[in-house]
Amino acid sequence: MLIDTYGRVATDLRVSLTDRCNLRCTYCMPEEGLQWLAKPDLLTDDEIVRLIRMAVTELGVTEVRFTGGEPLLRPGLVSIVERCAALEPRPRMSLTTNGIGLKRTAAALKAVGLDRVNVSLDTLRPDVFKALTRRDRHHDVLDGLAAARDAGLTPVKVNTVLMPGLNDDEAPDLLAWAVAHDYELRFIEQMPLDAQHGWKRDGMITAGDILASLRTRFTLTPEADGERGSAPAERWVVDGGPHRVGVIASVTRPFCRACDRTRLTADGQVRTCLFAREETDLRAALRSGAPDGEIARLWRQAMWGKKAGSGLDDPEFLQPDRPMSAIGG
Repeated sequence: MLIDTYGRVATDLRVSLTDRCNLRCTYCMPEEGLQWLAKPDLLTDDEIVRLIRMAVTELGVTEVRFTGGEPLLRPGLVSIVERCAALEPRPRMSLTTNGIGLKRTAAALKAVGLDRVNVSLDTLRPDVFKALTRRDRHHDVLDGLAAARDAGLTPVKVNTVLMPGLNDDEAPDLLAWAVAHDYELRFIEQMPLDAQHGWKRDGMITAGDILASLRTRFTLTPEADGERGSAPAERWVVDGGPHRVGVIASVTRPFCRACDRTRLTADGQVRTCLFAREETDLRAALRSGAPDGEIARLWRQAMWGKKAGSGLDDPEFLQPDRPMSAIGG
């Protein structure tokens, strides 16, 4: 079991498969990209599967989310999913992706055991997409979403970040589109995880702003008490149902008290929180020949030291040294 001193138990493992990405989103990295991790620094496929096996069979993890960077860029992705689907007990498995490449891989991922996907899409307008991501790939994301839905990787969740002056007027249109295509839309407040460290609290679109915009067109009814559990998104029923919309308000409505996540970076570091500045090195233990029991002990020890909250409201808060692409979403 991965328990901390506040009684929280981590059952949801986020695994970053690569720090590389084929987009250059303005809220994540600079236009020229970043210095990627060297291949020898990345966990191998076997190392990833070994750590996931330990997490599932020895440490109580029941959910595994593959992230990046862009996880579809990992050559061994399908094999990793297939091997993890064979574990006993079998974890539920999902993938967070920008959708580029999903059209050609959705069916294969479903066939080997992936349960569902989250796809990032911030706008319905191709020109705004190009401005936000610095790439002209809007149609590829739409095709990837449709392929995921058709393959049965459902519910297909769409993650959207609203940015001032670019797409902050699109919330109602995005929700109408998601309802029409049977996707579950989730707005995410912009977080201080950009490589440029340019995030400013007073410039972000808040959960309150998003809900006010949505209510100009839709009737939103709060989800029943108890349905949220440890999920990061607060959800509302749209126009009486059955569709729902979520808001992940990591900045203005933090949910740290119910957090059940543990995170593994692409280079084998355990992180207790997206905003942590400390990491525990499991890669070194793996490569030094440590047995599973010793690696599991290091993992438990790391999670025991998890802090009460993200620290975002602390005047002395410092962004993580590594950007979102290296940490894993």
